[in-house]
Amino acid sequence: MGAGGRMSISPSELHQKQQHDPLRRVPALKPPFTLGQLKKAIPPHCFNRSIPRSFSYVAYDLTIVFIFYYLATNYISLLPSPLNYLAWTLYWVCQGCVLTGVWVIAHECGHHAFSDYQWLDDTVGLILHSSLLVPYFSWKYSHRRHHSNTGSLERDEVFVPKPKSEMPWFSKYLNNPPGRFLSLFITLTLGWPLYLTFNVSGRKYERFACHYDPYGPIYNDRERLQIFISDVGVFAVTYVLYRLVVSCGISWVIQVYGVPLLIVNGFLVLITYLQHTHPSLPHYDSSEWDWLRGALATVDRDYGVLNKVFHHITDTHVAHHLFSTMPHYHAMEATKAIKPILGEYYQFDGTPIYKATWREARECIYVEPDEGSKEKGVFWYKNKF
Repeated sequence: MGAGGRMSISPSELHQKQQHDPLRRVPALKPPFTLGQLKKAIPPHCFNRSIPRSFSYVAYDLTIVFIFYYLATNYISLLPSPLNYLAWTLYWVCQGCVLTGVWVIAHECGHHAFSDYQWLDDTVGLILHSSLLVPYFSWKYSHRRHHSNTGSLERDEVFVPKPKSEMPWFSKYLNNPPGRFLSLFITLTLGWPLYLTFNVSGRKYERFACHYDPYGPIYNDRERLQIFISDVGVFAVTYVLYRLVVSCGISWVIQVYGVPLLIVNGFLVLITYLQHTHPSLPHYDSSEWDWLRGALATVDRDYGVLNKVFHHITDTHVAHHLFSTMPHYHAMEATKAIKPILGEYYQFDGTPIYKATWREARECIYVEPDEGSKEKGVFWYKNKF
């Protein structure tokens, strides 16, 4: 190990090692580097937020969304069967992917990474997220707490794994191919609304927690008014959809908006799940957890061409957890800059997403400390009942 906490292994050697052994465990010991050392390694301009550049991504995505909408509503009906069914399927997938990119930009607004003006970030984020039926401020505050407590079994907010002793009684009956398929199907289709409404897969609270409830335990008194504003935003878009149903019919709304929204929700859950669920990642109880180790308990993935469509939230997530106010358009450069310092603490898995999803569903069932380990507060994924 060299000066400044640098690992002796070169970046190219580390990348090759990760490619050949993506399941190697990330070190759970306290890192030999600090957040300050990581920040110094990143070119200063990477932390600059540009209003014109940020809005250029909004304009680009919304232009593509409109083009897809225009083509679908004006030309698909002219196609003979079964080509029209194929065209609708293509529209749903493409529109869902681009709208996921819109979701990511609103997510960036929630992190104050869109501009230097909080009011502008919140205005843009509220409009974009509400259009996708997301309660912007409600999610912003719970997501902020996720970033503050990543990897903590007691305080993390989303996809918090359970110890074996807390697993539901029926879990062992789902630990098979049909059960995993059913679990993944429910997670990808219903997971997002279930999380927002019932806090499914979220942290434990002393009473019922719901992202739409301004007086719920997720929020404090200073945040409650903004939760009301989030609810108004979602209600306003819901009313617009109702008027569209009245004038255009429910099948039109489902075809044009509903199915792409399901795909957005599915990608959102899938991306988050795979960022924080991996056989190599540790979780910590209060005796071991600290912020830096928790922030490093995440993994970068490769979604191919969708990395660009999703504004690189997929393949620069480690850097995002370390510096969440950094704009997405600088995250690739920042990731490249910090990888030599992170060394083996940086995790990248290039396994094809469909294979990785199935593997994680099979291998990452619950967490337990290793048998005989002295680190009783460090938990690893297990799958044997």
